[in-house]
Amino acid sequence: MALAQAWKQMSWFYYQYLLVTALYMLEPWERTVFNSMLVSIVGMALYTGYVFMPQHIMAILHYFEIVQ
Repeated sequence: MALAQAWKQMSWFYYQYLLVTALYMLEPWERTVFNSMLVSIVGMALYTGYVFMPQHIMAILHYFEIVQ
């Protein structure tokens, strides 16, 4: 029962995503290309933030002499 409810909730979220982004008007292959590009861009942004943010944070902390 909980699995069916979770599936229904995820389907509702996906439907809302399609409506908000107007992807419901696209053909399935166009939707797949768009979603693939979106996932790729978000993945690259998260990776870049994970790799480079610690360096920038440490530089800021050294600049304000919070960390020696």
